[in-house]
Amino acid sequence: MTNSVKLPVVPSADAPFPYGGLFVLATAVFMSVTAEMMPTGLLPEMSADLGVSEGQIGLLVTLFAVAVVVTAVPLTALTRRFSRHSLIVAVLITVAVSSVLSALAPNYELLAVARVLGGTAHGLFWAIVGVYSAHLVPRHHIARAVAITTGGGTLAFVLGVPIATVVGHAFGWRVPFAAIGVLALCAAVLIAKLLPRVDAPAPDARSAASRNTKQRDASVPGVALLCAVVAILMVGHYAMYTYVTPYLIGRMGVPGANVGGLLFVYGVAGAVGLLLAGFVFSARPTFGVGIGLVVTGASVVVLSVWAANPFLAIPAFAVWGAAFGVIPALMQARLLHVASPAIRDTANAYYSTSFNIGIAGGALLGSVLLGAFGLESLPLGYLVLLVVAGALLWVSVIVAHRRHAATLA
Repeated sequence: MTNSVKLPVVPSADAPFPYGGLFVLATAVFMSVTAEMMPTGLLPEMSADLGVSEGQIGLLVTLFAVAVVVTAVPLTALTRRFSRHSLIVAVLITVAVSSVLSALAPNYELLAVARVLGGTAHGLFWAIVGVYSAHLVPRHHIARAVAITTGGGTLAFVLGVPIATVVGHAFGWRVPFAAIGVLALCAAVLIAKLLPRVDAPAPDARSAASRNTKQRDASVPGVALLCAVVAILMVGHYAMYTYVTPYLIGRMGVPGANVGGLLFVYGVAGAVGLLLAGFVFSARPTFGVGIGLVVTGASVVVLSVWAANPFLAIPAFAVWGAAFGVIPALMQARLLHVASPAIRDTANAYYSTSFNIGIAGGALLGSVLLGAFGLESLPLGYLVLLVVAGALLWVSVIVAHRRHAATLA
């Protein structure tokens, strides 16, 4: 029988850790992120079939991200009264429909519409999924739960997109889109049948949440600071990572044929970082983020100063992947610790929006730096934004401590 949980009920500290439910959520994340990023590996095939440039196909990823930014917060507010369980099933069905429509699209314009639909569902999905995993575990296990759930996204980069690319090369780009549609539908069925329920707040809880919102929830400043940290950090990261292939070839001297192997190593290292987030730093997410920022900064310094030395630069590249892999899951866990239960859904929607703003802004900043100052400017811009993000994270810790002290007073 499906277990029903009314928000904000917290699971018992001695309850079994819900690995099964979290792995089901991770599978859903895997499908959604793979659907988002598939065009990056299928640019030539899609371009040739639809009669448009590869740049226009690349814009499909941008359209997806813009849809997330524009719709995540308002849709989260509009669906606040719906059962989280039913909503996540509906969102996955929408992802499936979007993927199938993409596979069937006869022209670029209809494909773009299907991608916007998918991005809309993706934004709401990310607003729900982190909060859902947090409600399945006690507070001290939130970081581990979020790390397991978001591990599906890491696996999408390591396995999902490469496999989709191989299948698309062999059988045409429409086949992996159709396959993701079918698999997303299967994930929706699994969630409907197997995942413990997290329902919408009871009417009295919603009224209390509404009153708290009108009185300005005390956790809002901390949430806003953390969202700013995430946006700045992602701008810095994607300013360099978006152009990592030319950096590997132009600055590190890596042969073009070996770039794919190094990117796979980076992805595996990121998965190791995610394991560290879930099983080493789960009890102290802020400390883990701090360590991740410091090690990321040190790795980028090595990549900047000793780029031509493969014995230093290649290990630093792998360490960068592992160190940065620690950060996103722990930042989300930190956000869920800071946000009061009344605004967790909304806070997570803003987190997702900030993340996607950072991705888009980073690609733009990297393009500007590359054009104006060359490849060597990318790690320098990254380091500056790492320092700014670290300083804001420290401020957010102070704000959270003051709020906690005021609550106890």
